[in-house]
Amino acid sequence: MSWQKYAFDGRSDGPMQGVRVIDLSRLVAGNMTSLQLADFGADVIKVEPLPLGDPLRAWKQGGVSTFWTVYGRNKRSIGLDFRKEGAIELLKRLIATADILIESFRPGTLEKMGLGPEALHEVSPKLIILRVSGFGQSGPYSSRPGFGTLVEGMSGFASRNGEEGGDPLLPPLALADMIAGLYGSNALLMALRSRATSGKGQVIDLALLDAMTSVLGPEALDYQLLQKPKPRVGNGSNTSSPRNVYQTSDGGFIALSASIQKTAERVFRCIGREDLITHPDFCTNEQRVARRHAVDQIVGGWVGERTMEEGLSIFDEHGITAAPVYDIEDISKDQHFRERGIYVELPDDDLGGAAMHAPVPRLLSTPGGFHRAAPRISEHARQILTEAGFDDAEFTALLESELVSESIHDDK
Repeated sequence: MSWQKYAFDGRSDGPMQGVRVIDLSRLVAGNMTSLQLADFGADVIKVEPLPLGDPLRAWKQGGVSTFWTVYGRNKRSIGLDFRKEGAIELLKRLIATADILIESFRPGTLEKMGLGPEALHEVSPKLIILRVSGFGQSGPYSSRPGFGTLVEGMSGFASRNGEEGGDPLLPPLALADMIAGLYGSNALLMALRSRATSGKGQVIDLALLDAMTSVLGPEALDYQLLQKPKPRVGNGSNTSSPRNVYQTSDGGFIALSASIQKTAERVFRCIGREDLITHPDFCTNEQRVARRHAVDQIVGGWVGERTMEEGLSIFDEHGITAAPVYDIEDISKDQHFRERGIYVELPDDDLGGAAMHAPVPRLLSTPGGFHRAAPRISEHARQILTEAGFDDAEFTALLESELVSESIHDDK
């Protein structure tokens, strides 16, 4: 099944129209942040290091920079050789035209470049500076390199994730970066709101470690009460039961969650075990969590005697909160994903069409849109510098000095 096709409209409308962002970040967290703004109309200018551009371009499948194709959309690009004389002055001129600067250098690097917050606020007092790092701009670990994998380990996530009795398990995606990116866009909106009343910019210190820690639930309070870390429980839960993934007779899997009492009672009625609703060992959530293996055996046994279609049909009839476990092939066949437009297909010079997720969230009056494809390295250099006040002679000189390049066409 092909996804619904859209064309890039070339506009920059939406609720963020008029906001200009200079994005110096690399890889995922910064690009996730600026994608949220770009999808909703902000003018996001990626300043990429020459000659290879954002390292995100190197994340390829089948020879295609799939991450860049998706997370670079709706942005413009200028390639800059940061090592050459004149790079910092050029950056200052660009930054002077912006509302927001996003950077993800190791803490202290921006200051060594002569672009620390104090220097930048002299250039533009209203500038909002988002500083993305692994461990923050302060603390004993601030100078450490901050890849998401390290944070997923140190935050406690990997320790909680994995099969019971098994090893810690890292996520199969850039989870810490993605979460930090969403926090980043949220923080920028708050800072813009603050600037609207104060007239002043500010610095945002966004650490992947802080962001990842915040979504793990009441870990510190639970430890305070229990005086021991919670164990890994695989697909189970420390907080509700039944909750797991159960295999069907035809090899599929059904995810089921009964996180409130009425739902758990409904599950027991549905599978013919109404006796458990009043049984002293299973009548409350606390009792069921303490005996979750027994609960899973009962529910899993019922599911295992039925096909995926049979199990889901019965669960749906009884109002049970259950769903199939999908992979992307299953998703591509599901009509809900298609009709809702969760994935779309957009034009791509190399592929003809590229599938990717639609803007999130859905603003019904001022929705996000598809304005331009992910840029080639430095595709918009002349346009960006002209807008920043560089004349033709200056631009030619920049090209001749190789400080700036024009579009590089072999990066995808």
